[in-house]
Amino acid sequence: MNSETSPWGANSEASSDVPSEVPEQSSPWGGQDADVTPDWLSKPEDIEVAFDWLDPFKEAFIPLESWVETALSWTVTNFRDFFQTIRVPIDITLSSIESTLLSANVWVIMLIFILIAWQVSSLRLAVGAFLSLLFIGFTGAWDATMVTLSLVITSVIFCILLGLPVGIWISRSDRASMVIKPILDAMQTTPAFVYLIPIVMLFGIGNVPGVVVTIIFALPPLIRLTDLGIRQVPKDLIEASTSFGATPWQMLWRVQLPVAMPTIMAGINQTLMLSLSMVVIASMIAVGGLGQMVLRGIGRLDMGLAALG
Repeated sequence: MNSETSPWGANSEASSDVPSEVPEQSSPWGGQDADVTPDWLSKPEDIEVAFDWLDPFKEAFIPLESWVETALSWTVTNFRDFFQTIRVPIDITLSSIESTLLSANVWVIMLIFILIAWQVSSLRLAVGAFLSLLFIGFTGAWDATMVTLSLVITSVIFCILLGLPVGIWISRSDRASMVIKPILDAMQTTPAFVYLIPIVMLFGIGNVPGVVVTIIFALPPLIRLTDLGIRQVPKDLIEASTSFGATPWQMLWRVQLPVAMPTIMAGINQTLMLSLSMVVIASMIAVGGLGQMVLRGIGRLDMGLAALG
């Protein structure tokens, strides 16, 4: 069949005037103008946000997030050595306590805790401590418990070393109290998880940063109750000691601290409880002990492991 009579035949002469390819610029979809970038569909359009007086808090006009990030970066860059120096005494204390608890014979550790409970409280508490330690050992959580106990003991030691002097200071100076108490308010109202962010930036992860964040979290009650106990010492005792020629140092050690000791011990008790709770939360920054068991149990949906922790 001849191509001239075929309806499907190609007429080269007739099609010679028609361009073989349609120019890209003439196509509304396939073309590309000179002023259009290849990713114009994915390019975000800059929209100027107008302030709405009816809904003024819809957009963030204060870049607090970038300010905090800049401040943390500057602090890490300029004070890294200082924060690494703070780690040294905490690391030494924690390593000593942890190695002692893990290397000593379990019956010796149990006997020490039973005697402490008996002398501090009563025989009933000593029996309860003995049964509790037996239960912990038979459930296979002895090593993790000793790691957690070393973290708590280290945290409480440093809380006492820091909290008692600060509490005594603000009890004797109203001006210092006006400065310190708002800081304590902020520390106690800040959620526990928020403390983990700057600690990871400044100290890294591990047991020592976990102790640092626990100290910061558990410190305010001891400072407050030390201040409260000293301020509640009866005025007649202070006047009597002054009339007998007692120096401020003698008045503090022989009058104020003994009278305020029940309140101070309540502060230490609160610090101990907060330390135990924070050590478990700090497992999110690779702190060992029972908190890791809880974290792994939740991550694996293993409720038995989480309950054991």
